[in-house]
Amino acid sequence: MDKDFLATLIIDFFVAFGVIIGGTILGGIGAYLIGKPPLSIMYDLASSLKIWALVAAIGGTFEAISSLERGIFEGTHADIFRTIVVIFAALSGAHSGTVLIQWITQEGVK
Repeated sequence: MDKDFLATLIIDFFVAFGVIIGGTILGGIGAYLIGKPPLSIMYDLASSLKIWALVAAIGGTFEAISSLERGIFEGTHADIFRTIVVIFAALSGAHSGTVLIQWITQEGVK
């Protein structure tokens, strides 16, 4: 892996992580302002924002889909591998953010 690709993976991880953390914290503030329980709203938002965090991290789905298409139909397997690794890094960031919010709110613990 070259240095630029590794930098892209790190940025994608933290963009997805930041979307989850920032979205849930601001959503919790909004819930507090309208009189709803902020921790419950934050817990729900963390799981529902995952797909949007993934889309934000990879910069839209069209580039990823065209890269996969190029890999499948033109035989460039490196494009398939890179796209899958980028998506995995973004999913890891989104999941890490969700787990952190769920740990902070303690909503799922019985």
